[in-house]
Amino acid sequence: MEIRTLHLNDALSIRKLRLEALLDSPEAFGSSYEEEREYPLKKFKDRLESGCTLGAFLHEELVGMITVIQETRNKTKHKANIFGMYVSPVQRGQGIGKNLMIEAIKQAKTLKGIEQIHLTVVTSNDAAKHLYLSLGFEIYGREKHALKIGDSYLDEEHMYLFL
Repeated sequence: MEIRTLHLNDALSIRKLRLEALLDSPEAFGSSYEEEREYPLKKFKDRLESGCTLGAFLHEELVGMITVIQETRNKTKHKANIFGMYVSPVQRGQGIGKNLMIEAIKQAKTLKGIEQIHLTVVTSNDAAKHLYLSLGFEIYGREKHALKIGDSYLDEEHMYLFL
């Protein structure tokens, strides 16, 4: 497995994996497959320029990704956020998610002034919660009905890691 920063020439692979993620785990993301399948490739390239997206590769195929974005406002730029964490179902259970998280934390530590990292996780995603807790993240709040899919609501837990 190789983990590296994704670049503009990875945009097609990112689009493919992102759409897989939205189909496979719609409850894990604020966006939907129906929305993002219509996005032009440029939108995926633009996302790459807004933060640091890391990708996990097996045999040159992108099988996992995670994004770290630093806040930009004066009062919040001491924080980074983790978004879009996903590993293909076939590759789960091999430590790819953990390695992506470790690299994302390392990346956040290189950002000027970062003191803490934040993320959210759907309360029913026990595997992700367990991973985040094992890496030192703590739950600091719960948002009821954070997401709505059809007529069903999902709660999210907010987590942070002080560096």
